Amino acid sequence: MSNPTPKKPGFHRNWLSLIGALIAVGGFFAFLFLSAIELFAHHSNPYMGILAYVVAPGFMFLGAGIAVAGVIIEKRRHTKLTHSKEDWIPGALTIEFGRARDRKILAGFVLGGVVWLLCTAIGSYRTYHYSESISFCGEACHEPMKPEHVAYQNSPHARIACIECHVGPGATSYVKAKLNGVHQLYCTLTDNISRPIKTPIHNRRPANETCGTCHWSQNEVGNLDRTYTHFLADETNTQFNVRMLLKVGSSGNSKTPASGIHAHNDASKKIEYAHTDDKRLEIPWIRVTDAAGKVTEYKVADYKDGSSSHATRTMDCIDCHNRPAHRFQTPNAAVDNALAVGKIDHSLPWVKSNLVAVLTANYKTEAEALSKIDSTLRSQYKSFAKLDSLVSETKALFAANFFPEMKADWRAFPDHIGHKDSPGCFRCHDGKHKTPDGKKILPASDCQSCHVILAQGAGDQMEKLNAKGFTFFHVDADYEDLSCANCHTGSFPQ
Repeated sequence: MSNPTPKKPGFHRNWLSLIGALIAVGGFFAFLFLSAIELFAHHSNPYMGILAYVVAPGFMFLGAGIAVAGVIIEKRRHTKLTHSKEDWIPGALTIEFGRARDRKILAGFVLGGVVWLLCTAIGSYRTYHYSESISFCGEACHEPMKPEHVAYQNSPHARIACIECHVGPGATSYVKAKLNGVHQLYCTLTDNISRPIKTPIHNRRPANETCGTCHWSQNEVGNLDRTYTHFLADETNTQFNVRMLLKVGSSGNSKTPASGIHAHNDASKKIEYAHTDDKRLEIPWIRVTDAAGKVTEYKVADYKDGSSSHATRTMDCIDCHNRPAHRFQTPNAAVDNALAVGKIDHSLPWVKSNLVAVLTANYKTEAEALSKIDSTLRSQYKSFAKLDSLVSETKALFAANFFPEMKADWRAFPDHIGHKDSPGCFRCHDGKHKTPDGKKILPASDCQSCHVILAQGAGDQMEKLNAKGFTFFHVDADYEDLSCANCHTGSFPQ
């Protein structure tokens, strides 16, 4: 009677391959678990693409690699133990339940496997929630997101989670968020980062899905009383205040018509514009469609093309409120605020101009900037009793608004609210946009349309209120050009 053909060795029967298989199963379990969480979550998470489609599969491939390594090691062991590869040599994974040692090994392996899967579930869940946190969004990619994270912490929206504005609901947003998360990881790892981060975000959700969930533009706000405190760049740091009523109004509702600044968002009208640059600073063509369907087009004199020649978009909240949560103060504004609240002593000679100068100097890194700010101010005000406080506050102003490594500051991210330090309102209301028959958009020279200057100056002058509004007094010299940002660049002159 012939002997049966020997069984080929089961090279996968070894502890290393089994451990690898367990890790792979854990990775697959994490993938299913994270996908299920995301599927039933209230909103999508941009970093779930990293967790579910990079990290979890990474563990799957790691486990598979360990399992294959175990097979290779076992195969080599078999080859060394026999001259004939057809002879059966038991693998390392042999369990005899009659032996106490084997039972302990098996029990330890099963317990370890259960603990591993439990840790995978808990870790996946905790990681999911951490990836939704503000600290993760702002600090995980430390250098690229540092400017946005620091500016966000100093913004009126500092208690609103990043994902509330940057991520939307629905299947489309889900897929986009996954792809975007993986892309961000790749760019960070390869240092393929735009410096500064490019804005505006072209795939941003519509404002009615972000701003509109909390803010109701149809609500009648009326007039807001605001006082702006400035200090001139002269030896005595002369104070100059402007108190004004801002005519915010509303976008209109069933009880009140659209009025004031928020009339730009009138739901019965549609405002479209073409821009010739990525930052939407140059707007040569505008089209307004009213409630009756009447279309009016405005364009500057040297613009010969139509809307199809350049990028066109429909105006919404973000076209004016373009820095709602990531606002970088201009050096003038930052120093003015510090002087106004007493953090910096305005009696120091030339302190306004000196601080603006040291803040705007050319620095390659933040460390270099802080070091030079320290040495410069200590040489300029070495006899000042509160020198340490002055240096500390100036460093804090720099750290909050200037990020040399990412080339990020107020120049890279102009704020369109107002018109003092960037074109803002004057992108359209410059008196240069006309219809074919010569009709202009409400020009910038009609200051009373958006605000009323109740008082201006300092001391007793601020007590002389004029309900009809003063004509703006330019403290330094007479001026003819109404485009404030042509001179007021945020640094010098004041």
